[in-house]
Amino acid sequence: MCVCELAFVLGIKQPSVSRHLKKMKDAGIVDSEQDGLWTQYFLSKKRNVVSTSFVRDLSACLDGEALIRKDAKMAHRADRQDLYTAG
Repeated sequence: MCVCELAFVLGIKQPSVSRHLKKMKDAGIVDSEQDGLWTQYFLSKKRNVVSTSFVRDLSACLDGEALIRKDAKMAHRADRQDLYTAG
């Protein structure tokens, strides 16, 4: 997802999302690649032991949580073209 999509889903401002993504990228949890105008963020495929454990444990803790289900639905509705033109 791009920053604008994540901001839409989480209901927070884009600079906050960018700061958090930078910290997660520095920790090896997420990675990014350029996709035209946007930077696409995704879980890193080259995780280290700590980041792998973190993602696994976090997934186990959040599995089935109502807020996570709500965010997943919002993620399916996030459209970067619409968000870009609206912003």
